[in-house]
Amino acid sequence: MVADTFHPLDPLSSDEFRRVVAVLTRTYGVGPGWRYASIELAEPSKPEIAAFDADAAVPDRNAHVVCFERAENKTYKALVSLTTDTVLSWTHLPGVQANFTLDEWEEADAALRGHPEVIEALAARGITDMSLVFMDTWTYGDAVLPPQYRGRRLGWSDTWVRAADGANPYAGPVNGFHCIIDMNTMELLEIEDTGTVDTPEIMGEYVPRHIPDRIRAASTRQPLRPLEITQPDGPSFAVAGNKVEWQNWSLRVGFNYREGMTLHAVKYNDGGRIRSIANRLSFAEMMVPYRDHCTDHYRRTAFDIGEWGIGFMTTSLELGCDCLGEIRYLDAVVHNSSGEPVTIRNAICLHEEDNAVLWKHVDHHAGAEVRRMRRLTVSSHVTVANYEYLVYWRFYQDGNIECEVRATGIMVVGHFPAGGAHPHGTLVDQRTYAPFHQHFLVARLDLDIDGTENTVYRSETEIVPMGPDNPYGLSLRQNNTPLRTEAEGKQDFDWSTQRVWKVANDNTTNGLGTAPAYKLVPGGAIPAMFDPRSPILARCKAIEHTLWVTPNSPDERWPAGEFVTQSKVDHGLPEWTAANRSIVNTDVVLWYVFGIHHITRPEDWPIMPVDTVNFWLKPVGFFDRNPALDVAPTPPKACHQRP
Repeated sequence: MVADTFHPLDPLSSDEFRRVVAVLTRTYGVGPGWRYASIELAEPSKPEIAAFDADAAVPDRNAHVVCFERAENKTYKALVSLTTDTVLSWTHLPGVQANFTLDEWEEADAALRGHPEVIEALAARGITDMSLVFMDTWTYGDAVLPPQYRGRRLGWSDTWVRAADGANPYAGPVNGFHCIIDMNTMELLEIEDTGTVDTPEIMGEYVPRHIPDRIRAASTRQPLRPLEITQPDGPSFAVAGNKVEWQNWSLRVGFNYREGMTLHAVKYNDGGRIRSIANRLSFAEMMVPYRDHCTDHYRRTAFDIGEWGIGFMTTSLELGCDCLGEIRYLDAVVHNSSGEPVTIRNAICLHEEDNAVLWKHVDHHAGAEVRRMRRLTVSSHVTVANYEYLVYWRFYQDGNIECEVRATGIMVVGHFPAGGAHPHGTLVDQRTYAPFHQHFLVARLDLDIDGTENTVYRSETEIVPMGPDNPYGLSLRQNNTPLRTEAEGKQDFDWSTQRVWKVANDNTTNGLGTAPAYKLVPGGAIPAMFDPRSPILARCKAIEHTLWVTPNSPDERWPAGEFVTQSKVDHGLPEWTAANRSIVNTDVVLWYVFGIHHITRPEDWPIMPVDTVNFWLKPVGFFDRNPALDVAPTPPKACHQRP
């Protein structure tokens, strides 16, 4: 018998996607001429989840849908009941554009490469083999939208040419050649041909068979000997459906088209007491502005989550390449623009990792006590055209949670004429530069420390002035300032005070009489570096601060607004926080802004070694003492012994 592992937080199944489409086809005629931009689970409320966990009371199963009618360029939002197979709401949303779909991206590439005018214009540049051409379509922001095409669903394209079949397209930029396309009709509206640059001889290949023999022959790297990671008795974690349990931790893994992997119901078994830490952890937005105003790059600002959806772009992981060890995988189901389900096999990887020493002390009488650190890693990888983002959530035996993001892939590059300048990028090859850019990620952290009523404190270290009470200038003190309103909840990184933010439950105490808490330890905090008047910044004012704190609201999910394609202003955090609501002793959400300030390097070319950023959630008085005291020592036979 197969155990029933259903939980209301489980993502939509293939059958449920089909049922949603059937209901909308039957009720509103959504079919040919339409596209489904998004279908996702309408997650039940916290009280509904609590009721299910307590007595198996199953809440209604609903789905949010955004779809659009192509001929009229009309966007609609629906709420569909999978419990009753009915449409609960159906709303036309004038003046907005839904997220782009992968089908549109692929269809635009085919339409442009097959268009006679494009073929003719590229032939004039000496490019005649269209099988080697790649037209990479990007979205627009309102500020750079051509005025003559307003009211349309627009894309603009980069043009790339491979040196050979299977070679790197991003090593062959066609400078000054861009197409404007109506994404609903796939009509070529305009070719922007602003001038050519003589193509320099460069080496932009990373696939071994395309790397020139002279470079491969010059390698002095010795081969590595095997490094085998085995767990003969299997992993120490257990998976039942989407629930994972390991070393006192329990959590649920979710997935949707926009955020990709999500984590839910993160709890810790503290001596038999199941304690809540986080209700939901995810990435809610990613903004990547290219900081170069030249013709090829001024439009290049990507919202990879809001404009595209990193769930759609999650890739399958393979044993031995992306994860090592005794692995368990979870599949994910998304949909295409017809609403048909698409399964991403092995979308999420679960595995344990040894991470050196957890704690150690050598006593000159009693000898050494050492415990090795084991951690549970939950990961997924996303390919966004030229870039890859590798996401790792790690859970530690001492109660720590680490979130790490690694960026790799291929940089966008452009050529410049002999004697020309490239002030907004780095020379990475002959007359080839990679523009400076930034990767801003917004993590949405719905923490529930021992319950939903929490208060966030700004916690920072102060130097005590020298004087009679501090004659040597040694003393420090820690100041914890409660953040009481959303205005106070707008916080910035401060290295000089080692500022962190502590989320505490002031309604209970630990065994020491203080409030249990977790602190957000910032990492990868980068400044926006925009003029406040910038229309690019106006689309995502969230990046103006390192942290925002808001009261939890089910309708407040997207920090730059729900619809950012062709957006003009940020309809998310700036609008919500204008009410300046109380954030004291309530259900709070932390929005943490971090990322990579990418001043490009030659070493990032032709493929970029991972650039890594992270942040931590660490217990502060959540436990009465080190919770890893009970970790067993490693068996002697597993330790290296000197001969």
